[in-house]
Amino acid sequence: MRRPGDGRNLRGMKRSIAAILIVPLIAGCALLPERMARPDATDSTGQGGQTRPAARPDAVESAATRPPPAGARTADSLDTSTPEERAAAAATPQGARALGRTVASLGDPARPGFWLETPLVSAPAMGRVSYEGQSAQVELIPIDGPPSGGSRISLAAMRLIGAPLTGLPTVEVFTDG
Repeated sequence: MRRPGDGRNLRGMKRSIAAILIVPLIAGCALLPERMARPDATDSTGQGGQTRPAARPDAVESAATRPPPAGARTADSLDTSTPEERAAAAATPQGARALGRTVASLGDPARPGFWLETPLVSAPAMGRVSYEGQSAQVELIPIDGPPSGGSRISLAAMRLIGAPLTGLPTVEVFTDG
């Protein structure tokens, strides 16, 4: 036989257990936006799930490995290249071969270094980009798309060649040697 208060006690106990189980779940959800915004904070995988190499403590720091400071918001604070690195990138190498012209947009401004992601190459190579008489040596990184497709250029390279950061300049692309 059931007693008159048994049903309420059982329902109250179920609610208490549910509340105890739900609170940690909700607290864990609060961490999701932070982990989604910074995937590198929880694992060492990059785009496509590939493992990225860890920086060696004895490695020489350069614009390609020096990340911008936390909270950087302006072009000056995001561009971590030194005057010496900019001078080296501005030097014109001998024996460059023209690959063509491409419309370039600003790539990831938080990604340091001098680089151009372009469909004009099928394998990584060193090269040069030129815009209105100014040029910069860059790492040419292949991306999918037709040769007439657009490219993405680093903030440091875009500033060095004087291209408008918010524009879509047409740049000439050369490969070394």
